[in-house]
Amino acid sequence: MSRVILIAGAGGPAGQAVVRRFAGLGDTVIGVDKSGADGSLPVDLLDPQAVQDLAERIKAEHGRVDGIIHLVGGWRGSASFAETSLADWALLHDLLIRTLQHVTLAFEPLLRASADGRFAIVSAKAAQRPTQGNAAYAAAKAAAEAWTLAFADALKGTDSAAAILVVTALVHDAMRAAAPGKEFKGFTDVADLAAALTGLWDTPAAEVNGRRIDLTG
Repeated sequence: MSRVILIAGAGGPAGQAVVRRFAGLGDTVIGVDKSGADGSLPVDLLDPQAVQDLAERIKAEHGRVDGIIHLVGGWRGSASFAETSLADWALLHDLLIRTLQHVTLAFEPLLRASADGRFAIVSAKAAQRPTQGNAAYAAAKAAAEAWTLAFADALKGTDSAAAILVVTALVHDAMRAAAPGKEFKGFTDVADLAAALTGLWDTPAAEVNGRRIDLTG
């Protein structure tokens, strides 16, 4: 039986790679992106009612959800700690934390009911090793990790799990084409990220739940 997989942030390069990977495995993939790019559903994940409506729609049409991959993100930084903009923090709070909260709260019942469900976010090394110019970004990533670990605790005793995949940064073909001389050392290719995400089902849920999986090599 094919899985029902929701990809939040499906319009970006990482989202597209993940959609292709799951679709290639024969899964039913529901891509969501505020822009509605590349055939994804245009849903504003900052609107809690819109997210709740999405959960009810997926339940009505598919009866379940077996995977939620949360790829909504963004980055803002500064040259020094003193130059940190709290406007950047407000933006990152919405993108990295608030969307995550809305999705997990709306979809918890569906994921708990799955016979083999997975939830995942992509975090960054910066959450554990913040630098002064990355204060807002690192703090937002750390908060997203804490929220995801709390979600993992809520899934204990079920057949579902929540995990955190950690990268330094992501790279894709367009980035390489734009900077052909750059090595992108330590970066994780979006195709490798996609493979790691589908690989979450290769391990029993109880062993995946609450894990931080390092993809930095």
